[in-house]
Amino acid sequence: MTKRDARFEVVIETMAHGGSGLGHWRGKTVFVPFTIPGERVLVEPVREHDSYIIARGVQLLDASADRAYPACPGYFSESCVRCGWQHIEYAAQLLLKQDVLADQLERIGKLRPASLRGALESTVPSPAQWGYLHHVTWLPGERDGQRTLGLPAREGRWPVADRDCALIHPDLLALRAALDLDLENIWRVRLMRGSDGGLMIILSITQEEAPELALDMAASVNLLLPDNEPMNLIGDTAAHYRIGERTLRVTAGGYVHPNAAMLTTLAETVRDFLQPRPADRVLDLYAAGGIYSSAIAPHVAAVTLVESYPPSASDAVVNLTDFPHVEIIEGAVESVLPHLEGTFDATVVEPPSAGLSSEAIACIAASGVRRLAYVSDDPATLARDARALTRYGFALRRVRAIDLMPQTSFVDSVALFEQI
Repeated sequence: MTKRDARFEVVIETMAHGGSGLGHWRGKTVFVPFTIPGERVLVEPVREHDSYIIARGVQLLDASADRAYPACPGYFSESCVRCGWQHIEYAAQLLLKQDVLADQLERIGKLRPASLRGALESTVPSPAQWGYLHHVTWLPGERDGQRTLGLPAREGRWPVADRDCALIHPDLLALRAALDLDLENIWRVRLMRGSDGGLMIILSITQEEAPELALDMAASVNLLLPDNEPMNLIGDTAAHYRIGERTLRVTAGGYVHPNAAMLTTLAETVRDFLQPRPADRVLDLYAAGGIYSSAIAPHVAAVTLVESYPPSASDAVVNLTDFPHVEIIEGAVESVLPHLEGTFDATVVEPPSAGLSSEAIACIAASGVRRLAYVSDDPATLARDARALTRYGFALRRVRAIDLMPQTSFVDSVALFEQI
C-alpha cells in the first residue's frame, strides 16, 4: 500500500500534551502536529502502533477560525523544535494550554472534574509573544560537511537560520551573528541577555582548555568546565534579572526562566498562592538563586532555602543578603530535608522537568507543611506528583498556567496544594 492509499480524513477533537492535535480513526487515536481542535484534515500515517497513529497533515480541509499565518512561513513546521504553535492565534493558545493542563491533571492526576473546575484558573499571558527569549542554547553539529552551531530540531534535522528565529531576543541574534568560534572542544553554547541588556556567552567545554574566540560586540565570556564548574574569561561572571523591585544575579551555569518579562509575575504568583504570614517558617526547594525567597522573605519569620548547584547557592547568598532570617543550605533536597529541625508552615518547589522523587515528596510531607506551591514546566509530571501528594493528605486548591513560552506547546504552571 502506498502512502497515498493510506491517507484518511480525521477531525481534530482536542489538543494533546506535547502540542499535536488529537482525533480518532477506526478505533485508534490519531496525533497530527500543526493542527487545531475543530479542523478536518487529510492525513497520512508516519508511525502506526496498536492503539494510536502518528500522522502528517497532507491537506487542510476545514480550517479553524483560530488559525493564524506563521511568523516563519514555509519552514517553522518542518524543523524548529520550539515554536510548534505559530499557526494558532495567541488568545486560543492560552485557552489550549489551560485545556492541556486540566486534561493531564484529570487523566494522570486522577483529580475529580468537579474539584478541578474549582481549582483551575485562566492562563496568564506573556506581555511579549515574540522576541522574548533572554537565553538560548545552540548545539554544535555537522551541516553541509562543516561543523557549525544550530538550534535543537525535530527528528535530528537542522533548524532554520538563527537570524530567522522569531522567539529569540534580537540582541541575542546579533550576538550569535557576531560570534566566530572554534567548536572543536565545545558541546554547547548558551547566550544570555540580562534585564539590564548585558550580554553573556557561556561555552560548555569537553576539556579544560579555552577555545579560540573572536567577537566584535561587548559581551562577557564564561566557560563551563567538564564538571560544570564556571570559569570566567572576560567581563562579568553573572547575568542580572529584575524581579519586582529587586535585581538578582544568575551565575554562568545557573538557571533562570528565559522569558525575563514574566519572572516577576511568576514570583508574585507563588507568593500570592502561599499567602505568607508573619509567623511562618517557609521552605524554598530547588531554589536556584532565590527568586521565590526574594518575594516571600519580607512577609515571614524564616525561610530555609535549599539548592544543590554551588554557584546558584552562592547567588542566593548575594541576592538575599539583606534578609538575615533566610538560611541557605547547599545540597540535594532528599539529603537536606531529613536533617532539618522543627516543622514548616509552607514550601515552594520548582523541581526539574522530571518532577519530584518519591523520597522528596515523603520528606516534604514529613516537614509538616500545610501549604505547598509547586512550579512546574510539565503538566504530566505535575499531575503524577499531584496524585502522589494526595496520598499524604494534600488537596489541589488552585492551579494556574503561566505562559512563559508563547508560540510553543510548553505549559508552565503554578499549583497550590493544602493539607486537608
